[in-house]
Amino acid sequence: MRRPFALLAGALLVGALAAPASAADGDRSFTIEDSRITESSGLAASRQHPGVYWTHNDSDDGPYLYAVDGATGKTVARLTLTGVGTPRDVEAISIGPGNRILVGDIGDNLGGTWPYVWIYELPEPKELKDATVRATQYVVTYSDGARDAESLVVHPKTGRVYIIDKKEDGGHLYEGPARLSASGRNVFRPVAPIDLWATDAALSPDGERLAVRGYFGGIDYDWNAGVPKRLGRLDVPLQQQGESVTFSADGSKLMYGTEGAGGEVQAEDAPGESGSRSSSGGGGSASSSDGGGDSGTSGSVKVGAVVVAALCLALFGIGRLRRRR
Repeated sequence: MRRPFALLAGALLVGALAAPASAADGDRSFTIEDSRITESSGLAASRQHPGVYWTHNDSDDGPYLYAVDGATGKTVARLTLTGVGTPRDVEAISIGPGNRILVGDIGDNLGGTWPYVWIYELPEPKELKDATVRATQYVVTYSDGARDAESLVVHPKTGRVYIIDKKEDGGHLYEGPARLSASGRNVFRPVAPIDLWATDAALSPDGERLAVRGYFGGIDYDWNAGVPKRLGRLDVPLQQQGESVTFSADGSKLMYGTEGAGGEVQAEDAPGESGSRSSSGGGGSASSSDGGGDSGTSGSVKVGAVVVAALCLALFGIGRLRRRR
């Protein structure tokens, strides 16, 4: 995937200024210990195996999914997918009704020029062990042309699949057909704007909230029958390269993941949960920017995080100017 100019500067400063995990996170946060997982780009909480999270590498790995134990950070199963082509840019994973895993090979390292992308679907194994699993491959196109995307969600009740494209000035939520078809192409159509450069998204287990994250911030939406209504900001932790998000199986936490060897997955209270630090449209102290959320720690750490975000955004602006010259 493309790594923005600002992100390179941010990575150098995060280690010095990022806030430590809060007491509320406790042992819910974890570090991925598997040395094979170096580009964790998607995250999905298992409903069938509590405390287990499914993830995958971005690209150049193969048709593999990893089940990681959130208590230890260790991989407890690796699935090898058959029945699919060679993955190109796998960016998202979600679990739908009936414990069906859907994987989004929806990124586009060519800048939104591939005429089609893919979604893979497979049953989540009842037993966690290394196995080879046959998947169904779906061909996906967009009604308004090719695009780059890193966010895929499946409605937990209807099973309908949605994709959010990745654009610097904000993208759109795309709705797939009521049922995906393995024959022919599945056309996704834009239904609502998303005010964020989205790197991942997740629907709550009850299907009522949509969480969308970016590199430095996130937005909480009321799902509202597939037409998202913005409620407020999410308290996204400052990470080296924030790539993934999922609700915990019980919906009480949002789990934020990052790329890189030894990637950290950090837990934050989900919107509406007791002690949640996200701001809502009905109150709170949301700032005018979605660049980052309050850390909930000391004032000095808050200031440090804001400075990092400001520096990164400033450098990113310089980078864009250079590219346009």
